[in-house]
Amino acid sequence: MQEKIPKHEKLKESVHPLWKRVKPWAEWLGGQEPIVLLAILLVVACAWGFIELADDVSDGESHAFDMMVLRAMRQPDDPLKPIGPEWAGEFGRDITALGGYPVLIFATFSVAGFLWLDAKKRTMGVLLIAITTGFLLSLGLKWIFQRPRPDVVPHLAIVDSTSFPSGHSMMSAVVFLTLGTLLAAALTRRRLRIFILANALFLTLVIGMSRVYLGVHYPTDVLAGWTAGLVWAIFCWLIARALQRKGRIVGHEGDEIPEVHEQQEKAKKA
Repeated sequence: MQEKIPKHEKLKESVHPLWKRVKPWAEWLGGQEPIVLLAILLVVACAWGFIELADDVSDGESHAFDMMVLRAMRQPDDPLKPIGPEWAGEFGRDITALGGYPVLIFATFSVAGFLWLDAKKRTMGVLLIAITTGFLLSLGLKWIFQRPRPDVVPHLAIVDSTSFPSGHSMMSAVVFLTLGTLLAAALTRRRLRIFILANALFLTLVIGMSRVYLGVHYPTDVLAGWTAGLVWAIFCWLIARALQRKGRIVGHEGDEIPEVHEQQEKAKKA
């Protein structure tokens, strides 16, 4: 007669292979700093938020909300005029221009040039790769969803691409938050790092809101752009942090990349 295997032994046998796969990840997470764990949690939460937004947009569940917000941004008797004082429309266009490609490209290459002149070529490489791949991701998402631009109110800015997600919102998050984290990493005082990151976040928020104010994006487009851009910026920050810990790029504690350190050692010997 075959001996019966206890239930707890069966459970142990079924769970053991799964635990073997999960254990390395659990040990890795347990060895990370709280800020890294928080960043990973934020990436997961934002990715989940983007998926939910995309699902609501695809099913038309967000349509009523989008229409309500866009109409609320215009004068009831004249949809061509945005709410607020006479200069508000021009002010909105000025704000939205900060998230346009000319400004983002100029800011990116200005910082990249500074890093090159400061002999931080690997940090420059991380910056350019992060922003270029973020741009490609933005184009890919627009191509996948193919959402038409809103037509409920007249546009107060010229647009020629699809609507979901907002490219201005996403690329502002990618560029300004990536630049902010790199600049913050070069500073030793915490209040300065917080100031830089707060400004990057503020710019990202107001640029996104300006797109809704001008009637060229639905609110859900902007929310999706923010979440996707934040995911990508944090993901690139995690990679940069890992490289920094290995001494590949410069951190705020004054760590030097190997190529600069070698040059300095040669100069001392000479």
